[in-house]
Amino acid sequence: MTLYSFFRSSAAYRVRIALNLKGIAYETVPVHLVRDGGHNKRPDYRAVNPQMRVPALVSPNGEVLIQSLAIIEYLDETHPDPPLLPKDPIARAQARALADIIACDIHPLNNIGPLRYLKQQMHQEQSAIDAWYHHWVIAGFEAFEALIRPAPYACGGAVTLADICLVPQVYNARRLKVPLDKFPKIVGIDAACRALAAFDRARPENQPDAE
Repeated sequence: MTLYSFFRSSAAYRVRIALNLKGIAYETVPVHLVRDGGHNKRPDYRAVNPQMRVPALVSPNGEVLIQSLAIIEYLDETHPDPPLLPKDPIARAQARALADIIACDIHPLNNIGPLRYLKQQMHQEQSAIDAWYHHWVIAGFEAFEALIRPAPYACGGAVTLADICLVPQVYNARRLKVPLDKFPKIVGIDAACRALAAFDRARPENQPDAE
């Protein structure tokens, strides 16, 4: 498989974790989201993904898949061991809900596109942009912290989609200096996950395009 990725993209980070957990070999094609205004906007990448975002995954039959959660569920369906969602329907819904807090509520507001728009089109100062970023991370983490199941992972004793989404968001929160003192459960889950080789190999600093 081929993964179009950017080392700091939390969405690509999620897919790297899932590929590693499944033991799937893949080739990385770096797509720099910042340099020269964003290599993702170039015509050659737009031909791969018309949305001009990462990740994009080329499946073994040549189909291009986009959107990290859709890619991860494809991987879970085609490589079911280890499962990334619980078997029980209620538990599955709960794991998906936790993942959605990250992927649907926090991340879209704090992705590079909206942040760049706040700066370039809305002419906001960096301090205001940072405050925006912190606000939405903290709001989402407050809900996530309250919904966490018994440790060591977000939904109990096995890694799920919820953990795959959480760890990249915690990484970015630390990078942008969001205080995490109020979220001991989240910090504990992050530590437990990062102790696993699949998560460690997916870290931004361990990618071929890391700067």
